[in-house]
Amino acid sequence: MTRLSKPLSEIKPCYDVIIVGSGYGGGVSASRLARTGKRVAVLERGREVLTGEFPNRFPDLKNELQVTGKSVRTGSPTGLYDVRLGEHMHILVGCGLGGGSLVNAGVALRPTARVFEDHAWPEELRQDGWLQEGYVRAQNWLRPAKDPRAASMTKFNALKTAADRLGHAMVETPVAVSFSETINAAGRTQAACTSCGDCCAGCNVGAKTTVAVTYLPDAVAHGAELFTHAKVSSLEKQSDGTWQLHVEDLRKDGQKEGFKLSAPVIILAAGTLGSTEILLRAAAKGLAVSDRLGHRFSANGDIIAFGYGLKAKVNAVGIGHPPKLEDFAVGPSVTGQLEVRDAETLENELTVQDGALPSALAPILPVMFVPNGRILGALKSLVSGVYRGPFAHLQTIFAVSHDSASGRFILDSDRLSLSWPGAKDEPVYTRIDAALAQIVGDAGGSYVKNPLAGTVMGHQPATAHPLGGCSMAEDCTTGVVNHKGQVFDAGASGSTDVHRGLYVIDGSIIPRSLGVNPLLTITALAERAMAHFATDHDLSFSAEPAKAS
Repeated sequence: MTRLSKPLSEIKPCYDVIIVGSGYGGGVSASRLARTGKRVAVLERGREVLTGEFPNRFPDLKNELQVTGKSVRTGSPTGLYDVRLGEHMHILVGCGLGGGSLVNAGVALRPTARVFEDHAWPEELRQDGWLQEGYVRAQNWLRPAKDPRAASMTKFNALKTAADRLGHAMVETPVAVSFSETINAAGRTQAACTSCGDCCAGCNVGAKTTVAVTYLPDAVAHGAELFTHAKVSSLEKQSDGTWQLHVEDLRKDGQKEGFKLSAPVIILAAGTLGSTEILLRAAAKGLAVSDRLGHRFSANGDIIAFGYGLKAKVNAVGIGHPPKLEDFAVGPSVTGQLEVRDAETLENELTVQDGALPSALAPILPVMFVPNGRILGALKSLVSGVYRGPFAHLQTIFAVSHDSASGRFILDSDRLSLSWPGAKDEPVYTRIDAALAQIVGDAGGSYVKNPLAGTVMGHQPATAHPLGGCSMAEDCTTGVVNHKGQVFDAGASGSTDVHRGLYVIDGSIIPRSLGVNPLLTITALAERAMAHFATDHDLSFSAEPAKAS
């Protein structure tokens, strides 16, 4: 497979548009603006990982792990899995060309309409019809589908049994995965899912519909230039109104230790953590932005938990590709979900998904569960293997609900830090714990909220769906960007004035929890923002999928 990225040595000093980050927001922006004929560069701090190069052994996965905390920094700065240990909450994000799409479960759900009735959203978002069109375009390009074999998967049925007994709906989950060989929206061939269960470690089959196989190759086909190992530390407005980026070279050889780039248009799409950190640094250097910068962080009501010792087999540990076992199907990382609905109170709604752990984690599962008093079962699995011993009865649970979005990002010694003293006491975690304990208990198992609680992970909640920090709003008194992703200029005379040419388009602009996995909404908001960008700049592009080459 041909690499999309160019050597960093070939980067030019100026472009029409520079996009920082290559996840859903960055990928959509790159594709659409390249289609208008703009000279586009995409900067990604991670590296490019092709199909077949994702880790499927624990030593390889360990080498792809970067961990950052107040007093710890380990691993490569371009490691695929970026773990931020916080005093109040831990955060996991992806790092690589394609962003979080590389290592998420690919769950593509649309929030209930009640989510968008919240006045935290700008009124324009609900009025102009472009959000609906954004979702249509996102669906056309990511093509989420339900696993046609879902009903035969043991992890699906383990959760369905509990759902049936407790009176909750159990449905198949749409995921950005191809279940038959196909030509995708970028005109590229995608293989069929093999049900290996390794979506969250990176798809070595080529069936997962990531940004790296859709929007980014389309951007390159239309002239965009993609560069990896390029970390943007800060930005500043120049006297002529253009923007200058300060970029760090993360290549091992360090041929370009640090350099500057400029463009009249900058799109920050570095994710909730990256975009917020860049803007906080710019604000510290004098850029006039809203004092709401860093506020309204949400963990999206997230939790990853386990049911240990279920009566029935679950088979929720991936087998990888090539498969570690024959005639053993796990399914995609998420096959189905149990839905708890509340017509009166949105915050009480809960989605519980039948997760799967990547095969690379299989060897250390017994060790993970030893500190929790399950040493006999863990040792038994060391002998019999996780696919046949007690861990064949381990249920992995991905749950999503609603929190208060009360976290705040700040700079601490020039590094991003999350302050949310009451995070672990958020009502959402009490609700989720009660619901999951009932679900797991009904299946004859023990609810394990955090198997690593006795380690450096502590008892803090963790999320893989960080949102907010650069939240959209009506004006700069309540948020950081407008409904188009344009950054408010707090130094201007009007509260809705914006910095010309400066945008944020990623999960950081979402002002509240969504109650579902956010990838589809981030993509839809990016598609919507690009439609407005084209109108505002008298440009045009087709959003139609490419034809097979």
